[in-house]
Amino acid sequence: MRIVAASLILAFSLLPFGAAQTKGAKSALNKEALEAYLRHVELYRANVTYKIDDPTPSKYLPGFSEVAVHVSYEGGTKDELYYVSQDGQTIVSGDVYKMNQNPFQANLDKLNTAGAPSFGAANAPVTIVEFGDLQCPDCKMEAPVLRNNVMQTFAGKVHVYFKDYPLESLHPWARSAAIAGRCVYRQGEQNFWTFYDWIYDNQEQIDPGNLQSKVIAWAGQKGLDTIQLGRCMDSKATEAEVNQSIAEGHSLGLKGTPTLFINGRKIGGLQWPDLQLVINNELQYLGRK
Repeated sequence: MRIVAASLILAFSLLPFGAAQTKGAKSALNKEALEAYLRHVELYRANVTYKIDDPTPSKYLPGFSEVAVHVSYEGGTKDELYYVSQDGQTIVSGDVYKMNQNPFQANLDKLNTAGAPSFGAANAPVTIVEFGDLQCPDCKMEAPVLRNNVMQTFAGKVHVYFKDYPLESLHPWARSAAIAGRCVYRQGEQNFWTFYDWIYDNQEQIDPGNLQSKVIAWAGQKGLDTIQLGRCMDSKATEAEVNQSIAEGHSLGLKGTPTLFINGRKIGGLQWPDLQLVINNELQYLGRK
């Protein structure tokens, strides 16, 4: 649930164990104190590991710093963003809104669609950025909704981008598929979308051992350069692109896939009636319905 920041100043005082503010210091954040406090608040059943980034001045909440907190357990991760006051004594958890800005500007500032495969009208008023995992069953169900329902119902009004976010702890061939998809993309954007449709349609027949041979066989049938594709996959030439997309997803606090950003609004995978409602709401707000 999203709440205006003014109502989110929490009574999370770190005074009993916080660091004293140093004159001229940008932040008096005590990472050990913050970790202990968050462990107490969250009450995890398992022994999770915390990694707390250094604070950076917030563009959205004056007088506060943004602190990214990464929680990991058995290969899984959860990323949270907190706002900490300069004296280290107050924590804000939630979204910050400014009435003169897009309410999801913080997400828009982090989204980078350069080089991402896309379809739809270039000047569409609604942009959807999907973070997906090519082995994810929920992503498989979402794909035809984006490819067919959205384009048929909102022709000329929606532009869709795809970003890789393979969940390696759950899906053993997802990263390799993401690398392969980026290799296919190098041979043409439309080839990527043909690959996207094909791999979801054949998801249950793919495993870590046969992924490459199946992709190469498919590419040969579609007239792609299979030698170039094989070299790209063997050398993992596109892995850096996949890693960059994953890092972007982490910075946006993704919890799973599919995750959609609709004009910056972060939403999990939606059934068609709900997605239709969100798009219509956005068009109405923009006066484009």
